[in-house]
Amino acid sequence: MRERISIVSMASISALGRDEEQVWQHYKKGNSLIRNVNFEKFSALVSGIREDLWEEIHELKKIKNYKDLDASVLMAIYCSRRAYEKVNWGHKEFGVNIGSSRGATGLFEKYHEEFLKSDKGRVNTLSSPTTTLGNISSWVGHDLHSQGPVISHSIACSTALHGVLNGIAWINSGMSEFFIAGGSEASNTAFTLAQMRALKIYAKASEEFPCRSLDMDKQSNTMVLGEAAAVFCLEKGENPNRLAYISGIGYATEPLKHNISISTDADCFQRSMKMALKDKDLSEVDVIVMHAPGTIKGDSSEYNAIVKVFGSDHPALTSNKWIIGHSLGASGGMSLEMAILMMKNQDFVGLPFESFKSKPNQIRNVLINAVGFGGNAVSVLLSLD
Repeated sequence: MRERISIVSMASISALGRDEEQVWQHYKKGNSLIRNVNFEKFSALVSGIREDLWEEIHELKKIKNYKDLDASVLMAIYCSRRAYEKVNWGHKEFGVNIGSSRGATGLFEKYHEEFLKSDKGRVNTLSSPTTTLGNISSWVGHDLHSQGPVISHSIACSTALHGVLNGIAWINSGMSEFFIAGGSEASNTAFTLAQMRALKIYAKASEEFPCRSLDMDKQSNTMVLGEAAAVFCLEKGENPNRLAYISGIGYATEPLKHNISISTDADCFQRSMKMALKDKDLSEVDVIVMHAPGTIKGDSSEYNAIVKVFGSDHPALTSNKWIIGHSLGASGGMSLEMAILMMKNQDFVGLPFESFKSKPNQIRNVLINAVGFGGNAVSVLLSLD
């Protein structure tokens, strides 16, 4: 890190709710928010945003030109407005980088269905401009009157943290002092779920904790999808009103052996964590918020990487996917929010499984991991001081 970056505000929307206090209460209650939902052709376990919150999000459609936007875009606007309201940027130039793994999932599927039903292969006039990945950041930038760069991207499930990295790169380059970064994912659709099920990684059992993220004794894969958006306002240097500092960043990829492969010891995570921890005494890291999607290979390979880097006396480990499932491109953002809330409240959110029960004495430095298909890993180190 050339210079520490301050996270000065954040906002999210998920099954946990939209308000910081409510989100924290759900974390401390420790109940899974995953439910079985009927998708006409089949039912599946998912984590979803409450109907009353969807009504708030859809209020945005009353604005001229917003009525045809995808849910992923509306969620990003909804969160970005709330995060932006908390900062004193005024008319300062700021950038926007909010990515997504799937993008305009619901809208794309709707337009494609209309195309298949049309005898002449016709589609809605707005089918192309409203389904591009760039649509997310460009509309957020438009809504907040940004005069800086607006960038969207997709790097699978590490997208949100890559967005944070990109914001840091712009700030460190001197081309922007302020950035809104994060991820948005509205992927609870039948077709997306069918794709995840086809990979043989999806949870089937409707038990108390359907997604058994970091349960190292599980006998089957238990990944569950969840919809969410999370955004963060970043500033250059030290802000006295910061939520946390970003004191280290790391990133790495590893050669593909399969479309969704990751090595047994997650080489990509080893490299990304070592890069993020370059200037840090490993004993000072209190918690690692793991990616841990709830699959046998995904959970074990990341854990193996942590042991390779930290040894058996590693920091306390946790994840939030057993509560809210895997929100794909937004998941790293949700993990970042969880880390900040634990630091703020000096209270650890543990696991309901027996695998890892250690609890830190303090929470001043937290490492957050995320990885996408093909081993695109990101690690972000947060610090209070």
